[in-house]
Amino acid sequence: MSVNKISLPTKKVAASRKSPKNFVLYGQPKVGKTTALAQLDNCLIIDLEDGTDMVDALKVKANNLKELSEIGRAILDAGKPYKYIAVDTVTQLEVWCETEAKRLYQNTPMGKNFDKENKGLSVLSLPNGGGYLYLREAFKIWINRLNTLADHVILVGHLKEAKIDKNGKEVSVKDLDLTGKLKNITAANADAIGYVFRENDTTMISFDSMGDIQAGSRCDHLKGQTFPLHWDKIFID
Repeated sequence: MSVNKISLPTKKVAASRKSPKNFVLYGQPKVGKTTALAQLDNCLIIDLEDGTDMVDALKVKANNLKELSEIGRAILDAGKPYKYIAVDTVTQLEVWCETEAKRLYQNTPMGKNFDKENKGLSVLSLPNGGGYLYLREAFKIWINRLNTLADHVILVGHLKEAKIDKNGKEVSVKDLDLTGKLKNITAANADAIGYVFRENDTTMISFDSMGDIQAGSRCDHLKGQTFPLHWDKIFID
């Protein structure tokens, strides 16, 4: 039986894209994230928190994972008509994923009687934090599903104040509001993480991880940058 030979590169292969495919946008409530997304051409906002009620936009609401699944199926059935999909917010998605996490646990031999023995309890009530494994798996499943819906997927998140160790000293930083390792999963999946804030009545975005902001980018044109939030500075191809 013949085996197809792999052609190994003999010189550098050019980058295939410049703009972020998976993009995380976070900041304080009412700072202008949703308003800015409404101004991005051909961007469907999937609203999980009723945050688009006061904004004219391409938008659709989901109230639970079942509705989110139906929206995703409709997008795929329509041939993925949107260049951008924004999920507003990924923080709410985590809350919903507790239900999916319980289902995943109940599909295991040790979890099949969980609901009978722990009526109404979250899977996160498992001892020693065991339920968080299933929350992470559920969250990854949904992030992977969302990533299939458009060329660019934007995850919108809330801000939280977190504590980190810096040179042996505990300091406060602005960070994405997700639980534990879910934040790491989301950050690893993202090509860019932008922190949105207001400065002199202007909506700004920072990809600079210096100071107390958790942000950054793999995209050369965004690394270390802070500027007024204009989409043509972020998506350049």
